Parts: sequence; structure tokens; C-alpha cells
Amino acid sequence: MSATLLVELFTEELPPKALRRLGDAFASGLSGALSAAGLLEPAATTTGYASPRRLAVSITNVLSRAPDKAFRQKLLPVSVAFDAAGAPTPALQKKLAAIGLAPDAWQALERAPDGKAEALFHNGTQSGASLAEGLQKALDETLAKLPIPKLMRYQRPDGTDVQFVRPAHRLLALHGGTVLPVKALGLEAGFHTVGHRQMSSGTISIATAFEYPHRLMVLGKVVASFAERRQRIEDGLRAKAGADVLIAPDALLDEVTGLVEWPVVYEGRFDEAFLDVPQECLILTMQQNQKYFALADASGKLRNRFLLVSNLETAAPAAIVSGNERVLRARLADAKFFFDQDRRTPLAERVARLGSVVHHNRLGSQLDRVQRLCKLAAQIARLLSSAAPALQVDPARAERAALLCKADLVTDMVGEFPELQGVVGEYYARHDGEDDGVAIAIEQHYHPRFANDSLPTAPLSLVVALADKLDTLVGLWAAAGAPTGDKDPFGLRRQALGVLRMLAEHPLPLDLRGLVGLAIAQFPPAVMTATLAGDLHRFFLDRLSNYLRERGHDPRGIDAVLALEPSRIDQVPSRLEAVAAFGRLPESEALAAANKRVRNILKKEGPSAMQPDPGLMSELAEQSLHAALLALEPEVAACLAHDDHAGALARLASVRVAVDRFFEDVMVMTDDLAVRANRIALLRSLERVLNQVADISRLAS
Repeated sequence: MSATLLVELFTEELPPKALRRLGDAFASGLSGALSAAGLLEPAATTTGYASPRRLAVSITNVLSRAPDKAFRQKLLPVSVAFDAAGAPTPALQKKLAAIGLAPDAWQALERAPDGKAEALFHNGTQSGASLAEGLQKALDETLAKLPIPKLMRYQRPDGTDVQFVRPAHRLLALHGGTVLPVKALGLEAGFHTVGHRQMSSGTISIATAFEYPHRLMVLGKVVASFAERRQRIEDGLRAKAGADVLIAPDALLDEVTGLVEWPVVYEGRFDEAFLDVPQECLILTMQQNQKYFALADASGKLRNRFLLVSNLETAAPAAIVSGNERVLRARLADAKFFFDQDRRTPLAERVARLGSVVHHNRLGSQLDRVQRLCKLAAQIARLLSSAAPALQVDPARAERAALLCKADLVTDMVGEFPELQGVVGEYYARHDGEDDGVAIAIEQHYHPRFANDSLPTAPLSLVVALADKLDTLVGLWAAAGAPTGDKDPFGLRRQALGVLRMLAEHPLPLDLRGLVGLAIAQFPPAVMTATLAGDLHRFFLDRLSNYLRERGHDPRGIDAVLALEPSRIDQVPSRLEAVAAFGRLPESEALAAANKRVRNILKKEGPSAMQPDPGLMSELAEQSLHAALLALEPEVAACLAHDDHAGALARLASVRVAVDRFFEDVMVMTDDLAVRANRIALLRSLERVLNQVADISRLAS
């Protein structure tokens, strides 16, 4: 018999930020375990529920007992199971006893080939588990694996200790209309649940699993489905927002959905005078402290109205709204006080206070860091101005922006809202009369802050951002070591990706190895390690490989380009395009294969500084190849001088015939050692010419 299964665990208020994950894990865990036990029919569907005080799941087409299963179990090799006379050995008797078979059961065992030997097999039928047995096991496994942020230890009325995310009070388990005899967290399953704290009609009995969400909604005033509740909230917010723009981050929507069982949206207002405070501060205050939703006009300017999601529906919500307005007024007054107080002290006067803020115990204070950033930013500005006059950056402005970029860390506003570092600094810099570009750089030097975040826009901002990220990478790598596995406490992977994106996407004609070297030079030599520069460059290339794959570039092309360990990241995209175009040429596969062959030969021979000598070339094919390389090399060099990577690779196609003829007609490993060395030198010249854009041997099939 099959029917719908319902399981609900009723608890005290669950952590709202984790509720969605907990609900998904509870539903998928039970469904997966029951499916593995053979208790679900193919048409079974799973519906998860998660509200502030419950985790539940409904699964259709659940069997009351799993079907019996035929099995075939290998026991022992025949050579071990029987002695020379064909009698069962003690090893076989022990095996039979271990699986519950009689001593003479060996006569019914199957003898069958097992690889090169013969083995004994026990064939039988295993009875399917009952739903009660399967569900009990599934519950135990699922609860043990839930992604609980922090366990709570509490005591049951009978005095037993239990650990769970929050104290659990009821367990409901129905198969159709039958209560299943299962237990969890010291609770025995029943058929009752509880609804909304204020609006429910009391204890709710669930007669059949099918009616659960409807009865809970009608009698309990609980929207059990997380997704449905979230959609109700979003629809209500948009309806109340009207023509205004709703500021509703997904994380806030999820958190509010985890806080309410019966969502109702109300509108509140605050004094327009608070709009003098930077709107980022006001929005963050509303979102983080009160879980309110801010509204803006079409131009993005914050309005003095907000939306709140209540857990109580009433025809007269004035008391709810006024209470929330009063609480928000106090919060905004704090933000305004911080803003007014902070502006009394210019950012430049705050820099010295950074000396009391520890950056890292091996790297000194934030003031030490700022002093490094000033020097590094000025050096990068000079390099960029020299390499790309169109991106001219005044080193003095770069130094000024670097000096002030961390000063807002010692403001009251950032102390209250660390997420606003940089944003607050820009506002205060403008108030202090700092250059607009300097003010913008203070905010943008943190970009990109996460995957797919925007990059700094102006050259000055890019310079300071590069200095900040390079200093972080070099310093924290030396002080704390490289990221390992999924552990990256200082976000070094994110910092490296930010550097790569700035160099590649703007693009900036700067040498990455040179930038790392400049950053290393800012630290005392005793702090650095001899291998740091090389280790960091390989780290950058690993991040670059992942980044390029995510952008859809061909993995073989990426491998070929990065094999040369490029340091001009701005040239990598054009190199990849050139490799892709080269791969479409009819000569590409043969040249790639020949280059791979050359690489294999040269690996065995070791390094050599010898140049090929035409006087030792007796074969026409080697003479032709040498002549072709002499003609080709300046052409490729001219292309590379103008960053024409596609043109450089296209010209390589002309050498294909000479390369093919060389390998057909010339014996490289001849007995004449002088001739052999000369031919090896010729192959080294070929390798050098072929692999200036990418290691094309990596393109061979």
C-alpha cells in the first residue's frame, strides 16, 4: 500500500538566516534516505515546508513496506572454502555462522567463476523494510546531518539531555491517516501540531497527511511553505512600494521569511531630516537592525518611507506601525549622531590613530600598512603613466588617496557598520574638501568585493585598489601562509581575482611579476620568504585559469597560454583569441604535434646555449628549416612588438612544410655527436620561435 507521508518537527524559533537551508536539508535528507531504502514509488514527489517553528516534509507515493530484494553475496574462494578432500573448511563454517546459515547450508551455495578463480556465492531474498523502520533510520540520519549553525543543549521534562538547533516540542508522522511509531529528540510521533502564537485556534489535529498545509493555513494561520511565504512577502512589498523602487536584497527577504509565519506588510515613515545622513547608512540601519525594507525614487534617492513585514494581521495596525517608527527613529538618530560627530575630525587627522589598530601581529598596525600603500600606490602610478599615457595618474594624488583610504576605520560610523568602510570614507573626504578623484578612490579601492562585483573605474582608483590588494596578498601570504583546501580566512583568492580582473578587463599594461616585486619591497626582508614571488605568481595563474574557464574560453587554449606563465595579464585575452584562430588553420594540428615531439626530444637532452651552425647541416631538410626560421623570426618579433598575437601565430603556419620534411628526412639522434648537438640546437630554435605566444604543443590531440 502507498500513501502520502507527512513528517513535521515542531520547535522553538529556528535561526532565520539558516531556516531555508535547514528546511531544504530536512526534506531532501528524508526523501533521499527513504528512496535508498526502496520505500518510494517512481512517481513520488517531495514537498518541503519550513516556518519559524517547524521543519516538515510531505512525500507522495510512499510504500508501507519496501519490496523484497534478491541478493547475491560472495562468500569465499572455493580454494579457501574446501580442503583437498572437498570437505568444508573451518573458514567456511565460520562464514556460514556469521551470516546466520546452518552448517550444512554450503551444499546449496552457488559455485561460479570469479575472475580467474572460482568462488562460493549465497543467493537469497532480503525482506523489505517496513516504513516505520525505514523512517526511523531516515530521521536519525537526517537530523544528524542537518546544517545546524550552532547546537543548543537542553533538557527534556524527563531529565534527559538533548542537542539540537532549538528545543523540539512535537513530532508528527503520518502515513495517509496512520500515525507511525517513530521517535526523534526524545519525542514520540503523534498527529497534532500547533499554529500561530497569537492567531491560531489552538492545537491542530491532522487527520491525513494530504490536508496538512491547508489545515495549518486555515486553522493555524501559518503559511508552511518557505517559498510561498517568501513570494507573499515580495508581492506585498511591491504592492505597498507603488511607484517607488523597492530595495530588497535576497538575503534580507530570506531572513524575514524565516521570521514570520503569517506575513503582513505595513508602511511606516521617518523624519525627512534624517535624509541628510548618507543613505547607505540609513539603508543598512533599516536592513540590519530592524529588518525593514527601504524605498527609493526612480533616480535612486532614498525616500523617507519604509516597509516592514509583521507576523500579525490586524484591521488597526497603527500601534504596530507607530511602535516600529519609534524604534527606527532611535536607530536613525544614532546614525545621524555618528555622522555629525565623525565629520568634526578630518580624515587626515585620523590617520595617526591607525597606529593603534592591529593589521596582523606579524605585519604591524594599519598605520604601517597605510605607509606601505602610499609608497606602493605612487610607484604603480608612475609605472602606469609611463606604460599608458592615456591613463596618466599623478603619483602625489595616488599617495594622498592611499594615505586616507583606511582612515574611516577609526570612525564611529564604521565602528557601528563595518560594511560601510570606504563608503563612509568617500563622504567624509568630500566633506573635508579632498579632491573628487581621491574621494572616489577611497570607496572604490575595495572593489571588487565579491565575485562579479564592479571594478574601480578611474585610473587613480585602480592604482590604489591594486596597491591595497597586492599588499594584502604579499603580507598575509608571508605571515599566515597560502590558502589550503576550502580554507581562505583572509580572502586571498578573492584578492588575487580582483587584481587579475583589473589588469585584464580594463586592460592595464602592467607586469604582474613586477607589481608583486614592488609590493614585496615594501616589507622588511625578514618577513618575506625566498619563494614568495614565484609561489604568488603560480597562485595568480591558478586563479586566472579558473576565471578564464568561467568566461567560456577553451580549456586547451587556456592551458597553452598559461603554460608560458605570462606576466602581462592584459595580453592574455588576445593570446587566447590568437590561439583559437590558430587552431582553425589546417596547419595547426601538424605543427602542434611536431612541437610536442620537439619538446619530448629536448626534455631528454637537457639545456644548451648552443646556436645552430649552418656549416654542420648536410641535409637539405635541415638547411630548409634553418632558413625558414631565420626568415620567420623577425616577422614574429615584429608582430609581438605590436601585440599582434594572432598575426604572430598565423605566420607560424608557413613553417609547417619545412618542419614536416625535417622529421621525415633527418635523423636527429645521429651517431655523430657534433651533428646531433647541432640538430638539437636547431630544434631549440624551432621551439623558441613556435612558443612565444603560447605553448602550442598543448594543442596537440
